[in-house]
Amino acid sequence: MVLLNARRAASIVLTLGFASAAFGAEILIADATSQPESLTVAPGGVLIVGSASTPFVYKVRTGSSTAEKFVDASAEGPGTFFFGMLADGSTNTLWTCQLTPVPNTTPVQRHTALRGFDLSTGTQKIRWNLPGDNSVCNDFSIGPDKALYVTDTANAKIYKLAPGASTAELFLEHASLKGIDGITFLDGTLYVNNVMTNHIYRVPVDGSGKAREPLDISLDQPVQGPDGMRAANGKLFVAENKAGKISVISVNGDKGKVTVIKDGLQTPTGVEPAGDTLWITERKTGKVYSLPLPK
Repeated sequence: MVLLNARRAASIVLTLGFASAAFGAEILIADATSQPESLTVAPGGVLIVGSASTPFVYKVRTGSSTAEKFVDASAEGPGTFFFGMLADGSTNTLWTCQLTPVPNTTPVQRHTALRGFDLSTGTQKIRWNLPGDNSVCNDFSIGPDKALYVTDTANAKIYKLAPGASTAELFLEHASLKGIDGITFLDGTLYVNNVMTNHIYRVPVDGSGKAREPLDISLDQPVQGPDGMRAANGKLFVAENKAGKISVISVNGDKGKVTVIKDGLQTPTGVEPAGDTLWITERKTGKVYSLPLPK
């Protein structure tokens, strides 16, 4: 275990439990003011982690125990922080969801932005501010059409940013999506979850590319607080932030079988399959660590 420079805004400790693989790797945000909410793995195994309580995105290079500040959004205003993280190696882009509180609002309102950065340099490539007086850019996924699909938790919406576009368009707005959080494509089909109502939905798309009413997936056991969600090996991987679990959902038609692969966690919010490894964020304790990815 190596303690980094204390002058950093958030010190990070990296412990490798297995010398030959990422299994057992653990990253602890030692500064109690910084909590990892979402993470992504860039080409080459570079780990990128966003903070939900500071205006920074961090990068840990492959084989390194040093966490570097990769994006600094402190100029955006007091209270700025990050939710979703997604590395797109095909365009060398890091997609992020940035949230900034609106001063003097009760209850608190936020202006949020989808920001894309160069994966190599951290230079901003694109910025699109979500519409409305209050929004929550939360997470995103790249579809088979190479478009980026973005969730807005506060407004029950999914936006679609076409390849090469600078402005996203509304893809779907539906009452059942009030609380929408995680989003992913499984075998070309769009799935989303609702962190408030604890539902998993499939979003049908017609031949013209238009989204239809979300279809509820009937689960064999409940999930609580589904948050980050990714797909791998023909299954959905879900962080249950209220239950303290990481679960795998095998979908068959409109039914889903839930298998818990890790429990006893404190507010897990993000999952990221990468090769044979599953990375997890445990927001309350400030930890980011890994497990073998179930087949």
